[in-house]
Amino acid sequence: MKITGNTILITGGTSGIGLSLAEKLLAQGNKVIITGRRANRLNDIKARLPEIIIKESDVADAGQRVELKDWISKNHPDMNMLINNAGVQLVFDLKTPIDPDRVHSETETNFVAPVHLSTLFVPLLTDKADSAIINVTSGLVFVPVALMPVYCATKAAMHSFTLSLRYQLKDTAIKVFEIIPPQVDTELGHDRRADKNKSHGGMPPDEFVGHFISAIQSDELEAAIGAAEGLRQQRETIFERFNDSVVLI
Repeated sequence: MKITGNTILITGGTSGIGLSLAEKLLAQGNKVIITGRRANRLNDIKARLPEIIIKESDVADAGQRVELKDWISKNHPDMNMLINNAGVQLVFDLKTPIDPDRVHSETETNFVAPVHLSTLFVPLLTDKADSAIINVTSGLVFVPVALMPVYCATKAAMHSFTLSLRYQLKDTAIKVFEIIPPQVDTELGHDRRADKNKSHGGMPPDEFVGHFISAIQSDELEAAIGAAEGLRQQRETIFERFNDSVVLI
């Protein structure tokens, strides 16, 4: 896959992996469009990176997803790469009744949105010689952390969906990638931290993005990065040991 001269849409592009990707891909000669819910963050990024294109959009809202597709089709019909990156990570105590609204919010953002967006953009991408849909999942696809059961389930669902999407699009020009991060040092999971601005540690985003772009460039359609590769190889054999080290609610 070529990594220059693309028009790329990145959801969840105002922080973490999405923002690091946007910065790197912009520097490599791509037109980059980022979405996010927070207008102030989008405007701050635009002030710092004037060449970036911003679009306020909440991927958890089906109507806004359709509006995003229509806006892209009208204003950036040369778009040839969709990166489904937006995500939310919540904790649940399964010993007590859960709040269905929280489950719905996490499921809509992490699973329904990328499924819907992928299918919305397939017609726009089909006639492009160099086109791709890239889904960002997680090493927790293979070994879930019981503290965040819905998040892990949505990422496992996205792994399964990506396999099916790749198969259904095998006779088109669209390449379907799954990039599987390890723990990356971002704001993800701030739901369980007292300081909402504190990250949880892990691989620096810039380092992860380097692996991400290398995988795309080499057409590695399913790329598990760093520790995520170990989780893919060992899977259930380390589930109990992995979760014994996590403090439950």
